[in-house]
Amino acid sequence: MEHTKFLRQAIELALANTDESGAQPFGSVIVRDGEVIATGVNEIAAHNDPTAHAEIQAIRKACEKLEQPELSGCVLYASSRPCPLCVEAIGWANLDAVYYAASFEEAGEAGFEPSADWQRPFERIDMNGMQLEPFRKWDAVKN
Repeated sequence: MEHTKFLRQAIELALANTDESGAQPFGSVIVRDGEVIATGVNEIAAHNDPTAHAEIQAIRKACEKLEQPELSGCVLYASSRPCPLCVEAIGWANLDAVYYAASFEEAGEAGFEPSADWQRPFERIDMNGMQLEPFRKWDAVKN
């Protein structure tokens, strides 16, 4: 597979998106069997959606096109190393591999801070078994 060809396309998407909208410079391409299935660019500002990263947008489009919620057999190419949010989405989508161009360090040299402040509190509150009801119902209806 021509990795540099698809990475070049991801970088070109990032460049075009930044030129056209001033958006953050990220582009992504999803490929299956050497064919581009979907592309995505950073659209956080355009949609007022903090999850509208290039990789997420490409995953959404690819799943819609293939009419399935997983992308085994597909490879993702990203203009920059995917962030933790995108890494989780890539895992849930079951992509076969990920190739990226710019590192976190390289993005940082340009003034981009690749990691968010994750110092927010997370605390589990026991709901006396009620928290399990959605899972029990799901288990019953899926079988």
